[in-house]
Amino acid sequence: MAKNKLRRFSEMKEWSNVYEPSLDPLKREPFALKGKWNQEHFKNDNPIVLELGCGKGEYSIGMADHFPEKNFIGVDIKGARIWVGAKDAVERGVENVAFLRTKIDFITDYFGENEVDEIWLTFSDPQPNKPRKRLTSSLFINRYRKILKKGGIIHLKTDSDVLFESTEEEIKEHGYECLELTWDLYASLEGKTELEREIFSIKTHYEELFTAKGSVIKYCKFRLG
Repeated sequence: MAKNKLRRFSEMKEWSNVYEPSLDPLKREPFALKGKWNQEHFKNDNPIVLELGCGKGEYSIGMADHFPEKNFIGVDIKGARIWVGAKDAVERGVENVAFLRTKIDFITDYFGENEVDEIWLTFSDPQPNKPRKRLTSSLFINRYRKILKKGGIIHLKTDSDVLFESTEEEIKEHGYECLELTWDLYASLEGKTELEREIFSIKTHYEELFTAKGSVIKYCKFRLG
């Protein structure tokens, strides 16, 4: 198993769609692509969409397939997970998706001001005992503000009642513009367009596990203003 993991990590270093900056404070250098993802990596001016905590990249890859006019970047700290999505993209020649291996805590080190159009949070750790560590807490929202364009949208898809309830409270408390909020996503799909239904039908590894256990999937999207 260890040899297999080392082989996968070695493979990723050869792929042009994966970036693995050092997390060692003594070795970290300014990230060359910060503020230049479109110019230097994607070679276009298309909108950039982040999936934070992307896992195996199912959502990043799925959305890249549906929206060739947008650029997608999956962010996760687990290299073994990123390998799955990156390999799929390489083998299928999906060029509008890339992966960044880092902690979300450091997200402002890798993206410039107004560089990102949308953020997706897909089945994030609900952090039941550490509310400040939730990816929709003020601590993280203030980081997103630094990289999101004016009017940029944040999406949350989760099975967690704790995370969803706290996010709803954050939206109300801070006056974010709530564009959509449902405690039962799949029960609300009837009125959506075919494309929207296809997007929401993309299921991550974790969603498959949660729904198999009977969890109800929640969804909301909001603007920070």
